[in-house]
Amino acid sequence: MKQDFDLLAGAEHLADVPVSGIRTIMNKAAALRAKGHDVIPFSAGEPSFNTPEPIAQATIKALNAHMTHYPANWGQLSLRKAIAEKVKKDIGVSYDPETEILVTCGGAEGLNDCICSVVDPGDEVIIFKPAFINYEALVKECGGKVIDVNLKPENGFEISISDVEAVITEKTKLLVLNSPNNPTGVVYGRSQLAKLCELAVKHNFLILSDEMYSSLTYDGAKFYSVASFPHMKERCLIVNGFSKTYAMTGWRLGYVTGPAKLMPVLVKHHQYVTTSITTFIQEGAAEAMNLPETMKDVEAMHDEFARRRKLMMEGLDRIPKLSYVAPHGAFYIMVDVSKTGMTGEEFAEKLLYEKYVATVPAICLGSHCGDFVRFSFAADEEKIREGLKRIEEFLQ
Repeated sequence: MKQDFDLLAGAEHLADVPVSGIRTIMNKAAALRAKGHDVIPFSAGEPSFNTPEPIAQATIKALNAHMTHYPANWGQLSLRKAIAEKVKKDIGVSYDPETEILVTCGGAEGLNDCICSVVDPGDEVIIFKPAFINYEALVKECGGKVIDVNLKPENGFEISISDVEAVITEKTKLLVLNSPNNPTGVVYGRSQLAKLCELAVKHNFLILSDEMYSSLTYDGAKFYSVASFPHMKERCLIVNGFSKTYAMTGWRLGYVTGPAKLMPVLVKHHQYVTTSITTFIQEGAAEAMNLPETMKDVEAMHDEFARRRKLMMEGLDRIPKLSYVAPHGAFYIMVDVSKTGMTGEEFAEKLLYEKYVATVPAICLGSHCGDFVRFSFAADEEKIREGLKRIEEFLQ
């Protein structure tokens, strides 16, 4: 007799996968906007800028040239060559565009391809918390075991190498690294990264390096890629993309670089997830991503983010009940709300429905961050000023 079960309950292996707390708050904000409320977006990692015009025009040109047929699973070779050129310039590491670069549907798919191509049931994956929620969700979806290493606010959310060493076992398969970091804004230093790389070599595990914010550093902070350290190119997967650097969040264009031996496994996974990425988008990005006029726009966006960061910190400094850890990269800031008498969840919920300012309770990014809320300064200057004004009123 057929087993009696609920056909509509969904797959059991997804039961333990968390719903994105970031998307939850964004959906609530969208519902309020649909009712006519002016919601300030301190929640989303969404640059307010338009995509650089050279990329937009090159893409229109490719579409008008009828580049609308299936592309290669790996991605258009023209784009992979352009990515190889940029990666070499940025981090000093050479990748073969034919065997070591995969074009993906944004960084999110890149993370999916990497984790699902490496992690087997029972494998242990080290994740620094707080962290982008996708890391944990993908590991659980693959049947892996998440090993948290909590980054302490009192230490500026910096990595403790001894804490990492303490959790490494024979089952450790992968360590996920994100620098500049979402949500803390920390940019990890060369000495910290060198020690992590030594552990990876010594204990034979891979590092997945999410470098989506690598172009966004401030106050002299310098970004280092783990792939540039000795013996690390062959044990490192890098995820990057166009969303943050080029303000192309809606284009869904990213890439993975990694060892030639491992990349065909990622491509196998990728071809059943998305098959390939829109042809004319790839061709447009390939033609224009490295042009001087495009990079001029990218530099202007970086300078504007730096101004917005300064504006956000100055505004928070005027609010006695709030404190923060100064970010040196990305466009997020971790705000301690404990002096308000509210938890991060209570603060975010009340602020959204009373003053229409959307923020992210950091407990959804790390269980030890219940007193924190993540603010994004990716919104334009006018919205940042208005959001800070509403928060001051909220706490009076």
